[in-house]
Amino acid sequence: MMQRYLKWLAGRERSFIHLTRIAIFIVMAWIGGLKFVPYEAESIVPLVANSPLMEFFYAKPAPEYKQHMNKEGELVPKNRVWHQENRTYLFADFLGTVIIAIGILVLLGVFSPTLGFIGALLAAAMSCVTLSFLITTPEAWVSHFPYLSGGGRLVVKDVIMLSGALVCLSSSAQELLKEHRYEGARIGAGTAAAGVPASNTAPLPAAPTSATPEQ
Repeated sequence: MMQRYLKWLAGRERSFIHLTRIAIFIVMAWIGGLKFVPYEAESIVPLVANSPLMEFFYAKPAPEYKQHMNKEGELVPKNRVWHQENRTYLFADFLGTVIIAIGILVLLGVFSPTLGFIGALLAAAMSCVTLSFLITTPEAWVSHFPYLSGGGRLVVKDVIMLSGALVCLSSSAQELLKEHRYEGARIGAGTAAAGVPASNTAPLPAAPTSATPEQ
């Protein structure tokens, strides 16, 4: 009985990889969509403002944001004005669009290995950038390693996202290689069916390196 279940699970690898793609899409579409909501846009300010890779997207330098952070769901008009001047919402809208687009590309890997490869590569790169916040963001830690704050605990979960993206990336690469081998075999079969002798498709011999002297 156990052997039968193990064989069934072993044969479901492709389906489970597709399920991983769907899961990545759901997370990215959900989180990306929330980036258009002010409270979510404001919550990523410490991450972006302290990142040397992303700080240029904001108008105000860190740590000025600390005086203008709202609690989730809280509306403080003067803080909202500061975030507008900081381009907080503008950047969050852009980021949300990018995240959703990457999620869609990953999902399309179910049908197209090329699009899936691009999406998984971008998802893996995005996860690496997110994980870098553990190094650059003071608010990611309560005090020091290993005491992560709430934000830090959310960030470190991107290790799972990175792993899933790499699994999808490998799967898409395998599919692309299969397509390449199939295309090569198809061309070879077509050449044989056309009656082209093997000698005609063989490479020409190399030219002599020196001329034979005349007699």
